[in-house]
Amino acid sequence: MARVNYLIAALSLQIVWSLYMIKLCSASDLKNFRSFPAILIFGDSTVDTGNNNFIPTIIKANYSPYGKDFPNHIATGRFSNGKLIPDMVASRLGIKELVPPFLDPKLSNDDVKTGVSFASAGSGFDDLTTMIYKVIPMMMQVDMFKNYIQRLTEIVGVDESKKIIGSALVILSAGTNDFTKNFYDLPVRKLQYNISGYQDFIQDRLQSFIEEIYELGCRNIVVAGLPPIGCLPIQETISSQLPLTRICLEDQNSDSISYNQKLSKLLGNLPSQLHGSTILYADIYTPLIDMVNNPHKYGFEHTNTGCCGTGLAEVAPLCNALTPTCEDSSKYLFWDSVHPTEAAYKFMTELFLKQFL
Repeated sequence: MARVNYLIAALSLQIVWSLYMIKLCSASDLKNFRSFPAILIFGDSTVDTGNNNFIPTIIKANYSPYGKDFPNHIATGRFSNGKLIPDMVASRLGIKELVPPFLDPKLSNDDVKTGVSFASAGSGFDDLTTMIYKVIPMMMQVDMFKNYIQRLTEIVGVDESKKIIGSALVILSAGTNDFTKNFYDLPVRKLQYNISGYQDFIQDRLQSFIEEIYELGCRNIVVAGLPPIGCLPIQETISSQLPLTRICLEDQNSDSISYNQKLSKLLGNLPSQLHGSTILYADIYTPLIDMVNNPHKYGFEHTNTGCCGTGLAEVAPLCNALTPTCEDSSKYLFWDSVHPTEAAYKFMTELFLKQFL
């Protein structure tokens, strides 16, 4: 009996110790989550929180029904029905609730100190990508970043500015527009490159971009790969003669996979060249293709049409105040024919945080 009591006491002590360690680890994780003083965003419409509102382009999302499920139902310029991944990551890390666009003339000093988005919907690494719609090229986003550094320095001083930028979480998401605009839908670059050559061309530009922001002080950089491009509703529509026969385009998806494999290898080699940096690859292909193939696991009922209009081709100006929308956007993987819903972004954010933090 005494031995049984001893075993019970020992087991109880072990359980208490385990619970204590779990609590301690959770507290440590939370501390790590909050170790980024700022968040800096570069890229395209997946991370543009409203910069295109302030430039002369038709690629905007500052009108209804965009923002339908955003707080107070405001169309902020985000290409979705609600928040984007940068907003959700910043909130979970305790940095801020929303990441503002750098071009907002009402940008406060506090927002400058905690980070902004330089992204522009429609952008890409290939200069041809941005010429059609007159959006902000990736390299011009570096110039915006230089202006940001100048303003940050005026607010907090040189030393503190360097500290904030060196400790900031930097997220880079671009590349999809380069392939859809220049290789698949308007195949201008096919006259110069095969798919492998164009992938290398884009990744050379991407590497130069990373080296530029590294020289400006960025050290913690996460780079998103390509999504399953062939499963974007608009890509299915363009390649299908009949709406009822629309399916994912396996050749475009295969191209995305090979691009991502190259990107992962490239990013794995960069820290040895850029000393003191942490550069990580974010896999967005896997969660998105899983949502396409196993929609009910995520609560989705529609994966190859968007919530806005027919969901076949509506995006930007074609998704407007006169366009009807679905009743429940949380049942849709895509908001318009290109961009995921807030519900999809929430799942991706959770996976992002588990993967890196």
